[in-house]
Amino acid sequence: MTEPTTSADTASPETPGTTEDTAITSDTANAKPEKKEDNFFVFLIKLVVIVLVFRSFIFSPFNIPSESMLPTLQNGDYLLAAKWPYGYSKYSLPGEVPLISGRIFAGEPERGDIVIFKHPVDGTDYIKRAIALPGDTVAMVNGQLILNGTPIPKERIENFEIKISPNTECHRQAEQMTKPDGTIVCSYAQFRETLPSGESYNVLDFGPMPMDDYPAFIVPEGNLFVMGDNRDNSQDSRFPALPGGGVGIVPQDLLVARASVIMWSTDGSSEWLLPWTWFSAARGSRIGTGL
Repeated sequence: MTEPTTSADTASPETPGTTEDTAITSDTANAKPEKKEDNFFVFLIKLVVIVLVFRSFIFSPFNIPSESMLPTLQNGDYLLAAKWPYGYSKYSLPGEVPLISGRIFAGEPERGDIVIFKHPVDGTDYIKRAIALPGDTVAMVNGQLILNGTPIPKERIENFEIKISPNTECHRQAEQMTKPDGTIVCSYAQFRETLPSGESYNVLDFGPMPMDDYPAFIVPEGNLFVMGDNRDNSQDSRFPALPGGGVGIVPQDLLVARASVIMWSTDGSSEWLLPWTWFSAARGSRIGTGL
């Protein structure tokens, strides 16, 4: 009595089950494989987005084209700068796309920070050291930095020597000398300055120069007073903001990033078509130096 029922139950689902399996197999057979070109295009779009986000909000590369920040930074240094410490503005975005009004997530620089900012007049990227913050009184007397009425300690240390190369030249013959091994270098008087916070850094001094004196000045709210470490060869806040010249007092809205680490450095003697010269021109001891 039970056998016909069992047999019927077993036979009943076989036909639709077989039809469904056949349909799935047919769809699979008719599906077209995804083109490799499409995969590459999607990958490329994702890569561009990742790079844009990284450069806009995390780190961005910059290169040093002058000697105004010697001895800390040398012409031919390539560095990574952190974008987040001072917040974000349109100057943080590639092409200065005006998607942001003012600054968001604004952070305040500290005295001694090496800051990258847009020139107030021509919009070029500049790099200097933040010396005085809003409300600070800054002055210079005979090359001595004075901050809020207190002279900043300036200790004479060993001369700074740098090899002459396509990226480095002596500005005065008196600084040029030949080492026992025949290497020609520039030798500059070097000093160690220490800010009230304890932050210290080295600066160069060519001797008595017109820019060694600067009258007492109170930094306005929302601005910075910046200087190059190569004190006698730097167009900085001691000079009016002019295209290709001084930067004047720098509005904080123009801040782009804070210098973080040197990722590459070259003396300029390499040639693009001769790859083996890339390594002989590299200043290996500078790579990875924190700032």
